[in-house]
Amino acid sequence: MKLKLGLCKATLLGACLAVLGVSTPAIAAIVNVTVGGGGLIFTPQIVNINAGDAVIWTWATGNHTVTSSNNVWSSTTVQSAGTSFTNTFNTPGTYGYYCGPHKNLGMVGEVVVGAVPQPPTVAITNPVAGEVFAAPASVTIQASVSDSSGTVTGVQFLVGTNAVAVSTTPPYAAVTNNLPAGNYNLLAIATDSNGLTATNQVPISVVTPIVSSSGLPTQLAPHQFKFSFTGNSGLSYVFQSTTNLVLPNWINLYTNQAVGGLIDYTDLDATLAGRYYRVERLSNP
Repeated sequence: MKLKLGLCKATLLGACLAVLGVSTPAIAAIVNVTVGGGGLIFTPQIVNINAGDAVIWTWATGNHTVTSSNNVWSSTTVQSAGTSFTNTFNTPGTYGYYCGPHKNLGMVGEVVVGAVPQPPTVAITNPVAGEVFAAPASVTIQASVSDSSGTVTGVQFLVGTNAVAVSTTPPYAAVTNNLPAGNYNLLAIATDSNGLTATNQVPISVVTPIVSSSGLPTQLAPHQFKFSFTGNSGLSYVFQSTTNLVLPNWINLYTNQAVGGLIDYTDLDATLAGRYYRVERLSNP
């Protein structure tokens, strides 16, 4: 039995970290309303806020109250100029109120409370955390983004702190440019129409490809033998054979990912006819 080994390229394996997702929290706001300034009015008369925000009423003139129309808060007594009253609204809805002594004169107001805008959600769908690539690596970063209370305005992609691109329409994606060997964090930062953001990141590794024979094949039984190659853990390789090196017709026998730096192949049907083998690293995904 003849055996010749042809070697092709190899690639890398990488390290894994946890996938990280971060969203910016909404910040509670405070809105000021003047009581009695410029007449028997609340200024502004209608206030639009989000759940969790607060309204502060400040008396510009005396002899007024801030009384809830549906008893959401306890009615204030008649107050003098300079007094203030605060109420925090935690539940979406419309809340009417009035001045007790001057309700019939039209001194009424309204607080409209909307749901708190939620930040978008973003997840990098490609590559997966810990994936390994051969250097130089041009990696396609893809992200899935959704937003329940706004519109996604853009997704910024970064390699570490280095910006790659901003994608403004789905599918959200960017391509890195020839990353050298090293460990990297790929980030996607989504921003929506409310100014809220969310971040997701995944770690990858880029390695210098290697491949080398680990020695002569080992015969396991008649017409059966095993041989091994060293390669980059995490990279995928294909074993091929041909019976003719002048006009080779390479046939794929086995595809596998290197584990622990080794790729093994066992031929269970080796014949007496000459056969040639090679192992080839598959291209980056």
